[in-house]
Amino acid sequence: MIPLPVVFIISLLAGLLSFGAIFLVARKIDNYGIVDAFWPFQFIGYAALYAALLDGSFQRNLFFLVLVGAWSLRLGTHLVRRVRAEHPREDPRYTGLRHSWGPRYGPRMFGFFLAQGLAGWILALPFAFPAAHSAPGLGALEAAGFVLGLAAVAGQASADRTLRRFKENPAHRKQVCRSGWWAYSRHPNYFFEWLVWVALAVFASASPLGWLAWISPAIILYLLLHVTGVPPAESRALQSRGELYRAYQRTTNRFFPGPTRRDAVSPGTDPL
Repeated sequence: MIPLPVVFIISLLAGLLSFGAIFLVARKIDNYGIVDAFWPFQFIGYAALYAALLDGSFQRNLFFLVLVGAWSLRLGTHLVRRVRAEHPREDPRYTGLRHSWGPRYGPRMFGFFLAQGLAGWILALPFAFPAAHSAPGLGALEAAGFVLGLAAVAGQASADRTLRRFKENPAHRKQVCRSGWWAYSRHPNYFFEWLVWVALAVFASASPLGWLAWISPAIILYLLLHVTGVPPAESRALQSRGELYRAYQRTTNRFFPGPTRRDAVSPGTDPL
């Protein structure tokens, strides 16, 4: 068996090279937003690489690959479709970086892409634990993680589909989607994204050192709530929908799904 540190080095180099290649594509088409579409695909790559290089059981690797693949391929395809529909218009986040970074935008964006690759590699490190676990069969934790993960993928797909159909209706322009999961959370897509990582951690927990996998959903939760997920999405929604979105904030949980409240809550109250 290849030593685990060597496997980690191989996977890191593969990840950085992949994001370097995606940067060249983004520069060619002048749309750096494609990094968002590529982001989920890297994880099925890591899962497959670890399964190929480590000596885990075939059954465990198969179930873990199915779980990671169902999530990453579904989400990646959804994001590719969105980027293609909006091209050549770039995501406002990257347009803003063009303005703030000025002449150094190209080199700094290359560093940004490599940082995305490094972050994905760190998050996927726990994928190696199930891939190295050679005990036959699946345990209760692995079965629970598999079922929870598929349920989370289905929930995210449902939330994305509801929002896409809502936006495709011209009558909904400048309106706020309150259908399906969006009636219970302002960001159900992000909630189910986090829940997938919880499921992967549950699955990995059955393997030696698998408890370390819980670091990944903790990082994802922090990023979604405070950095790359909810804050910029809320800011854009307030700019485009104004008071309608403020009313939505007062009645609907920010992240974790929960019952809709009456629009009589103090504006400062914003449960997760």
